[in-house]
Amino acid sequence: MPPTLFASDLHLTPERPALASAFRVFCARPAREAQAVYLLGDLFDWWIGDDQLRDPFDAAVAEAIRGVTRAGVPVHVAHGNRDFLLGEGFAAATGATFLPERTVVDVHGTPTLLSHGDELCTGDADYQRFRARMRDPATQRRLLRLPRFVRRAIARGLRARSRDATALKPESILDVDEQAVADAFRRFGVARMIHGHTHRPATHHVDVDGRACERIVLPDWYEAGRYLQVDATGAVVREVPGIGPRDRGTD
Repeated sequence: MPPTLFASDLHLTPERPALASAFRVFCARPAREAQAVYLLGDLFDWWIGDDQLRDPFDAAVAEAIRGVTRAGVPVHVAHGNRDFLLGEGFAAATGATFLPERTVVDVHGTPTLLSHGDELCTGDADYQRFRARMRDPATQRRLLRLPRFVRRAIARGLRARSRDATALKPESILDVDEQAVADAFRRFGVARMIHGHTHRPATHHVDVDGRACERIVLPDWYEAGRYLQVDATGAVVREVPGIGPRDRGTD
């Protein structure tokens, strides 16, 4: 059976052309040979509305995904903290389907909880308040009614503010909260979780009420195009070849 592929925190932007090229390679090769592809948030460095598809860069990303779905491979997309305004226009352009904030899927016989992962960072109260506000449909409707240049300015301001705030916060609140993780395992009754957001790729083995559970944190694409491949034999991180240090761009 073909593998299932997972990626998160690609943060695609014209400022990182090599990583965008790597994503197109990913879509043209391993993604088309997969059973399914899951993009678990922050596919883009920002998304200010589906009219962003007018930009050649974003249209090319959408077309790369459309190539995967045309090949008969389902692509599932989660909203991240940078691209929470992805909407039905994007879905129509790509053929992808949106995931709920949290969802359980059967991944080669193992029920697996999928999410972007930011909801697990409960120690960062300021971010959780911001997240709740931005995920509110009324707030999103108000944002999307603004002129495009205003939305772009807001996105730039939010990104700069987020970078400054993160630099001042202790490391302990930037990662997931252990209690939130345990509560998620209990609530959904699974023994495996896959998410991104924290930019701290690792496989964590967690004991939850005597149950052995596994939490896999996906790598970001800041330095390389890396994705998780899962099949009946297990899970392994793969890298899209061809990205040299001089090609990666800057944050």
